[in-house]
Amino acid sequence: MAHGLLLAVWDLGARPLWTVAVLALAFAAWIWAVRRMTRGRAFVRGGAVLGVLLMAGMLRVVWLPLPPTLSDDILRYAWDGKVVHAGLNPYALAPEAEELTPLRDERWQRMPHREIPTVYPPLALATFAAAGLAPAWVGPLWGIKILLTIADLLGCLLLIRLAARLGLPRTRALLYAWNPLVCLEVAGMGHVDALMAALVVATVYFCVASRKPALASLCAAGSVLAKIVPLAALPVWTHALPQRRTVFVTVVLAALALGTLPVALGVGVPPGLLIYGVQWEFNGPIYEPLHRLIDATPAADWIKSGLDRAKLTLAQDSAAHERWNRLYHYVYPEFLAKLLLLAGFGIFVLREMLRPPGRPEDPPVMLAARTGRLFAAVLLAMATVYPWYLLTVLPWAALLRHRAWLLASALQVLAYLPQHLEGLALFPWMWLAIWGPVFVLLCTDRWWPIRPVARAGEQAVS
Repeated sequence: MAHGLLLAVWDLGARPLWTVAVLALAFAAWIWAVRRMTRGRAFVRGGAVLGVLLMAGMLRVVWLPLPPTLSDDILRYAWDGKVVHAGLNPYALAPEAEELTPLRDERWQRMPHREIPTVYPPLALATFAAAGLAPAWVGPLWGIKILLTIADLLGCLLLIRLAARLGLPRTRALLYAWNPLVCLEVAGMGHVDALMAALVVATVYFCVASRKPALASLCAAGSVLAKIVPLAALPVWTHALPQRRTVFVTVVLAALALGTLPVALGVGVPPGLLIYGVQWEFNGPIYEPLHRLIDATPAADWIKSGLDRAKLTLAQDSAAHERWNRLYHYVYPEFLAKLLLLAGFGIFVLREMLRPPGRPEDPPVMLAARTGRLFAAVLLAMATVYPWYLLTVLPWAALLRHRAWLLASALQVLAYLPQHLEGLALFPWMWLAIWGPVFVLLCTDRWWPIRPVARAGEQAVS
């Protein structure tokens, strides 16, 4: 009954326009509060850090009672945790598998994509399973939200400490800690991206603050085991520890091997992850116009003609012909756009790897800038960008006051409208409203500045 009352009052998915309006007011209050804290002296005293974290916690508590109606990912989290508790393999068994019939409940009925095995890495599954141990009066959904909120608040604390270590005003951490999108997606919708973001912040903190490669590498491996995206940042972090690189790489590889070996032995590459990579698409900043542009050109026909000539030349028997024929299934605009974006991102990562290694005299803030630049490139190259995906880049946008990505955090709530308003298409107008202003700022602002200079009105680091 309590759940039904909460759903009736706080069903944000049923009131998307009202939700966007409330979040717009929340972002206006966020800007006002951060500016006031930036210009005041209250944050100079160390005790104010506790006050900032308490406020961050209060902001998240406000969102905790929300039912998962904007996103239903947390239903899948709870299900995967339940499967782990039953001693079964969620990478091999999709929720609709007959072997899992005894586990089905009311949440299973509301869960989408029941035909796809889990895509979440082992540390994420361990977190979901741990939340399943919560008392019955708490329940797995609240358990997941509470655990992720705690992880997020620890990440906020490390972000404040990291700002001071980098020679930046600690008030910049408020741009993340009090960000309404972060509060909504972590405490409200309960997304595991919060665990990943906290571990990424911890990685950079241990790289630049304490120069402890073992701790940094464990956090780096943990972030990948929470969500696979930080895998792309490992070359950047490796460069940050030129004199301790061997320790960092060894511990990261050992931890990743230990965490993923059971998965690799059981199913190899998780089939759900392959399905996500090939089939999922929504709100990609470059992908949305790119695949339509490819569709308007004869590129697919040219590739098929090239495959025809190669098949005639190289295929010597029917089995070889059949292998070549499989390639034709992937020659369509959406997949070609994903390949182009993957190639572009690969070139970007290669350039990062070829950069000169970090030197002791380099400003530590350079690592934060390179980390933010890397995660920004990830988002730009993705075919699917849900609002909570921005948790990867927002800590670094906050520290470096990157206007484009801070603006993106406010505009991303518009992405909920096409999902919950019938008949409203994402492309072109909603996509343009979400990403147009961001691209304008990306073209006019500096690209992840690395100099720790306080802007006008910002207080100095105490």
